[in-house]
Parts: sequence; structure tokens; C-alpha cells
Amino acid sequence: MGRAAKGRAVCFWVIAGTCTAASPACGGGGGTAETQPDLMAQPDSTARPDSMAQPDPTVAVPLAGPVTGRGYFPSEAIWYQDISNAAADGESARVIAGLAAAGGFGTGDMLIDFDLEVLVADDGSPMQSFQRGPGFYDPDCDFGPVPVPHGGALEAEAGYACAGGRDCHLIVHHMPTKTLYEMWRANIAEETFKGGCLAVWDLTRVYPPHGRGLGCTSADAAGFPIAALLFTANEVAAGEIPHAVRFILPNDRIRRAVFVAPATHSTGSTRGGPNTPPFGARLRLRHDFPVDLLPEGGRPVAQALQRYGMFLADGGLKALTAQSDRFTRTKWGTGDRRLLSERDLVLIKVTDFEMIAAGPRLPFTGDCVRAP
Repeated sequence: MGRAAKGRAVCFWVIAGTCTAASPACGGGGGTAETQPDLMAQPDSTARPDSMAQPDPTVAVPLAGPVTGRGYFPSEAIWYQDISNAAADGESARVIAGLAAAGGFGTGDMLIDFDLEVLVADDGSPMQSFQRGPGFYDPDCDFGPVPVPHGGALEAEAGYACAGGRDCHLIVHHMPTKTLYEMWRANIAEETFKGGCLAVWDLTRVYPPHGRGLGCTSADAAGFPIAALLFTANEVAAGEIPHAVRFILPNDRIRRAVFVAPATHSTGSTRGGPNTPPFGARLRLRHDFPVDLLPEGGRPVAQALQRYGMFLADGGLKALTAQSDRFTRTKWGTGDRRLLSERDLVLIKVTDFEMIAAGPRLPFTGDCVRAP
């Protein structure tokens, strides 16, 4: 995420079911898509309002967002645009060939990461102030209280403490205000809340091509919202992902210091040459890809890549990002009951894609001009 070196028809707000951290329902096992909304988890009336909550097995875990990423922004948002018939970019053939020559996706295969959490906050969730920490950039990043639902967790962490040394994203959908809070390098430990870049997204707004501001980062390097581009177990179980998907590449396969809309940012860590895609590039899976050869759970993902494509959002190894199932009733599953596995899309190669026509290539200068 971030700078590294500065230099989703009718949208139903259907909510996955609640569970508690100690409940077996929060663990593995297969699941099916929910057809009826469940009630929001109720706040813990005994907790201190300013509690720096670590997971508590007696407290209801927050819900994990809409069952579909199309439930975030208005339907006109670019993440939900059907690009089945969009023209290929003039650089497409050269860029795809360049990526293939460089090794394709980060590990060579199209792998899936399942670590990112999306929490839901209601009126009972405490608003926490934070201290600016590493990775907070001014004026790119927003500064103010953040909702911290009881019993939640950061990306790939047991709770709100950033102990594993990873990106530690904190992503919270605040239902009462229709606001999405996304933070990079969050760390809540020992009564102290430190945070890297915070991006606050108004979910009632269709953002323009310059997003939150030209040259400005977010909790993702390209300046995108993260939650709307994550695909979920609910979507895969239902057989449809009605939005574009987030994807990443190693920094040496991302064009150096260049981005295209709707990206608003690049990083000083990008090292790719002219035959690599810039941040913001939208790739589409070829329409004649044999989707039926994929495992059943991989087919909705491939179909979404054909219809909506995927946006280059950050640097890293595992190409695609799914939302964790830690706080959802529908599960990715385990063993023979796995809905979708890390390697279920390895038949898809980078040469199966084309880059969709983008606008001007914009130079990254390190200067952020925030939008009103």
C-alpha cells in the first residue's frame, strides 16, 4: 500500500450473519449464500466507549460488509462498469507481452489472497482518535476519529494489534453515515492507536477520475478504495461478482512513476519499464477463455474478470484479493468443502488478458492536490 517511498441493477444491502469469536460458526466449513438479511451485531453495553478492543469471545463480532461489493458506491461508479465490449488500449499487446516476459503475475501464477477484513460499524461502535504513524502523508491522508468495532481485527492479525509486520489494513464500513474508512498500517495496542494513511470515502458519491485528489494516495498505492474491489465468499457462492476486482503485481512489473485514471497515485518503488502497466490499468480476461475448465468456485471470478475486469491497485505477489470470511456466515471452506482455494485460478495466465483503453499517462511527482 501507500507510497512506500514518497519522491460494484438493484443493489440489496444484504448483510451476512453475526457470530461470536468463540463460535464454531466463525471457523471453517462450507457455506451457502445468504438469501435473507440478518440483524446487525449489538454493541457491548459494558465496554468502555474508548476501549482499544482486542477480540473478546463474549462480544459479538462485527459484520463483514455487504454480501456484494456492488453495495458500496452508487451504481454509476466505475467499479461497476461493464467493459465486455470496451476497446483495447493501444499499448495492450506490448504491455501483456512485457508482463509475460517478466514472469507474469507475482509468483508466475494467478494466486488469491484471503487476508483482508472488512468490518461493519453501527451507532454503538466507538470512534477512536489515532496518532499519525509511519505511512501517514499530508495532505494525502485524512485525519480524524475512526470507528473501531468491538471484536474486530486488522488484515492477517488476531485483533487490532499489528504484530505480524504486514500491511495491517483496517477497513470499516460505517453504516449510519454511509462512510468507508480504510487505513494502512493501523496498530491498536496498549491503549495507543497509531495509524498510517487513512482514506475516508463517501459511499453516496460517484467520485470523478481524480478521486480524492490528483497525485494523492489512499490506503492502497493507486489511490483506490479497497473494499469495493474485493470479491467475497457470498458472491462466489451466489455465482456472481458484479464488479471489478483488485489485483497487484511486483513493483518491478509496474510502470515506473506513471499512473492512469481512475488511479490517482503511484509510488517511488515502482521500477517497471514502458512494457509494463501503470497503476490504474484495467485488464480484461479474453471472452473466449474456457471458464468451464476452472474449479466451480473459480468460475464466477473468471466471469467477473471478463465483464468488469481488474484494476492494478498495489504492489505485491498474490495477484487477486478476496475478502476474508472470518466475520461472515458464508465461508471459503476447508479441505474437500473448499468454496475457493488460493490456486483455483492458476489456469489463467497473464497472456489471457488485454489492457482496456485508458486515458493519458500521468506522471507521478509526489505532489498531492486534494479534491474538494
